[in-house]
Amino acid sequence: MYTVSRFSTIRRATREVVVGGQVGIGGKNPIRIQSMTTSNTLDVAGTVAQCIKLAEAGSELIRITAPTVAAAKALQEIHRQFFDAGFKVPLVADIHFLPAAAMEAIEHVEKVRINPGNYADKKTGAPKDYTDREYEEELERIHDSVAPLIRRAKELGRVLRIGTNHGSLSERTLHRFGDTPEGMVEAAMEFVRICEAENFYDIVLSMKSSNPKVMIAAYRLAVERMQAEGKNYPIHLGVTEAGWGEDARIKSAIGIGSLLIDGIGDTIRVSLTEDPWHELPVCRELIARVSHVQMLSKNSVPAASPVSDRAIDPMSYRRREIVEVALNNKIKIGASQPPRVFAFADVSKSLAEIIEDVRRANRPETPIEGIVLPIATESDLAAASLFQMELEGEIPAFIYDPVRDSVPELFRNFKPSKKSATYIQRRFNPANAEIVPEWVELCRQKNVGLVIDTTAAARGAVLPFLKSFPQEKLIFTTSRKTPGSHVVGGYRQLAQMLANAGIKSPIWIRCSERATILPFPKIPSAGNEAPLLEASLLAGPLLCDGIGDIVSVETAGTLPKNLELAYSILQGARSRQSRAEYIACPSCGRTLYNIQETVREIKARTQHLQNVTIGIMGCIVNGPGEMADADFGYVGGGPGKINLYVRKQCVEMGIPQEQAVDKLIALIKAHGRWTEPPV
Repeated sequence: MYTVSRFSTIRRATREVVVGGQVGIGGKNPIRIQSMTTSNTLDVAGTVAQCIKLAEAGSELIRITAPTVAAAKALQEIHRQFFDAGFKVPLVADIHFLPAAAMEAIEHVEKVRINPGNYADKKTGAPKDYTDREYEEELERIHDSVAPLIRRAKELGRVLRIGTNHGSLSERTLHRFGDTPEGMVEAAMEFVRICEAENFYDIVLSMKSSNPKVMIAAYRLAVERMQAEGKNYPIHLGVTEAGWGEDARIKSAIGIGSLLIDGIGDTIRVSLTEDPWHELPVCRELIARVSHVQMLSKNSVPAASPVSDRAIDPMSYRRREIVEVALNNKIKIGASQPPRVFAFADVSKSLAEIIEDVRRANRPETPIEGIVLPIATESDLAAASLFQMELEGEIPAFIYDPVRDSVPELFRNFKPSKKSATYIQRRFNPANAEIVPEWVELCRQKNVGLVIDTTAAARGAVLPFLKSFPQEKLIFTTSRKTPGSHVVGGYRQLAQMLANAGIKSPIWIRCSERATILPFPKIPSAGNEAPLLEASLLAGPLLCDGIGDIVSVETAGTLPKNLELAYSILQGARSRQSRAEYIACPSCGRTLYNIQETVREIKARTQHLQNVTIGIMGCIVNGPGEMADADFGYVGGGPGKINLYVRKQCVEMGIPQEQAVDKLIALIKAHGRWTEPPV
């Protein structure tokens, strides 16, 4: 199994790799944070200035692209000036195609990253089925190409990162394994075996993708493969081409956070299409939250072993199988349906204000599919009934939540909606499990559903009372932490316990203040990003596991903010697309135009589109590959020139940059994917 426990965070044990005699990765070292310069490497002064700013911001390793031999030679002077300025942060050269550039770079920096998908490889674009012998001959050729670099790294005490990218696998890998996590892992392991054949072990591995689901599966497979072969190399985590702004932070928190929670990861980078020093605070926030969970795991008895967690296959995404539930005559919950979004009414406001808030927030792109109404008294219930009568044609489901230890008699005169599904939510703990039959009987009488909010400790007592209750009338959630487990583990346990009981009812992921990765109040430096990171770390890993049929966010402040964040998390996890999706690289010395300004311009003109994915890439190194999921691509093809893609097919080349965004819009229109923005 790829992790010690899927319920508790127990960090994976790895060998230690020391970069430049300064920074240890893996072993007992803390999780390291790093970033990458965006300047032209041949601009020595500009690159040194960025290195200094990154070091001052706390980057523990700094990566610099070296796409040519000339750029690799420039690393010598960059390194000298940077160290002469009093900084000892190790520098890392990023190499893709050219062994000659790698051989030059290894002389000047402490670590070199090579990409197995294109190092000493050329893309011919010609389909070919490799025989076993031809495949072995290719591996022998690659060995001969990479062995000089390995031997020189060993002589100089350098470190190598074998950095696989989903978007740039070699042709031999694609033809044998496809564009899959399995192909990513095999590409890396081929290079690992070459290193080991040369008795070189100062290796760090990475399996990056712009799709968090692919990235998570690839890292898990890599760790499982290493464990099976007795290898324990440290891991670098990252969601590549994550993009800009909140969406990029959400996507990174989902991908990186999922693996950190599983105990995987020894160094991380959050790739943002922003100035690189903006990446480091996000890295620190993610690590702080997962470190808190790990500390709790050390101070408590770990939850059940991974053998008991068989509700899903962690190596390949598939939605958990559930019964289909109708919320109204149009909206359903089911494995073939996208996860639904519930929201909580702000009961501090008047009834008229609540209705106005709901209608303002309930937009076509972010619909409220269930509204939760806290109930403490009969007057609350009366007001809620009026609310339901006003909105039952607009809201698919109403969830009545007795916030105190109220009794079923409160609902004696309650009349459920006839146009929308109605549920009563009830919290059960081991001390009050005996009252479950009363609430079950009430729901039977009123012909409404029951939301079971409980922790693992109470489920054993609660589940037997529910076997005869219709599964399509049940929803399960947990709004509190489970002792000895993190919140994600609590939901994983819930899925497993339901599977053991033969119950296929939906699971509702609640991102509430009572169930957070890091307890409220948040760490002071988090600022406005705290709710975003908290909710992404909780809901994202579960959605990528295939667990979660309903999502709600209760921590972002207002109803519109909670709703917007819930949909952003679903989009980041590739679970539900409610607006245009962007795959954008963070920029580096290979970027051939101002990508930050371009991303903002393209997003401003296209973000109203639904079910359209646009890739915005600085160069062709990873561009067409990382845009595998994109409908349209905007790629730097030369200085001031842009190439446009439809899927992986380049359809226009050499467009002047000042015309390229308009051409992109025209391309989207020509393919019938354009709608005019709302007034």
